[in-house]
Amino acid sequence: QVQLVESGGGLVQAGGSLRLSCAASGRTFSKYAMGWFRQAPGKEREFVGGISGNGFITYYADSVKGRGTISRDNAKNTVYLQMNSLKPEDTAVYYCAARMTDYVPRSYDYWGEGTQVTVSS
Repeated sequence: QVQLVESGGGLVQAGGSLRLSCAASGRTFSKYAMGWFRQAPGKEREFVGGISGNGFITYYADSVKGRGTISRDNAKNTVYLQMNSLKPEDTAVYYCAARMTDYVPRSYDYWGEGTQVTVSS
């Protein structure tokens, strides 16, 4: 079992930056691939990107490629999503997720409660 808690969301102006954090419980964090998803009102949940357990492999959705960076600190059991050049369409609840696997999947087993990101124009 892995428990995930996101933080760092808030209100930011368009063009600004935000760093989201996701703290995980447990002693085997490095065995888990971590993903970030987001869900805007009235829309389906969208895969934002993911990172492998060792941090060597990352994938990003086209919608955030070049603006988003996912990193992790396995010593702190934490994964991060740095978002730059934010746009109003980035407004959503952002979730982190975990899955024990060697690659970066699109489906995950454990989910956090989410953190709201609102980008004003």
